[in-house]
Amino acid sequence: MKTFMRIILSAAILMFMFIACEKEKDEESINGKVIKQTDCKTFKSIINNAEVADTLSCVNYSFNTSENLLTLKHINTGFNCCPGELSCKVSFNNDTIIIQEFEEQNACDCNCLFDLDIEVYGLKARNYYLKFIEPYRGEQKKLFFEIDLQNQADGTHCVFRDQYPWGMF
Repeated sequence: MKTFMRIILSAAILMFMFIACEKEKDEESINGKVIKQTDCKTFKSIINNAEVADTLSCVNYSFNTSENLLTLKHINTGFNCCPGELSCKVSFNNDTIIIQEFEEQNACDCNCLFDLDIEVYGLKARNYYLKFIEPYRGEQKKLFFEIDLQNQADGTHCVFRDQYPWGMF
């Protein structure tokens, strides 16, 4: 009887390790990067290209099922006026894709708005939450929302922002 219990316990441990390794493998296959950034938006550039008000921080998304590629355009994300290269770290936790945005430096005594094009690789067509971690958001509303890539491959989500550098023009 003891041998039988040891076999059952060993099988359960092996099964748990296999499932844990598979989950870890799936999470490691998701990655992403900033592929393009605009210059610091000025009064003139916002007025001339006023598709999205400077009081909104928006994400346009599009999913390519054949490439498992999620393309994001983060419109009006706040950074230092002289940030150097902008980048992001993409991670995955349960059902949430976390995109943490970074600036290389904060060399000026001002902040402004930028647009970032981000690609996320290795996703499946299913439901996810997108969570953006923005360095200058402060206590304003988080950019956090659900996407259903199986039934709606394209979409937009916006949040209202009224603290500097948003809403300054």
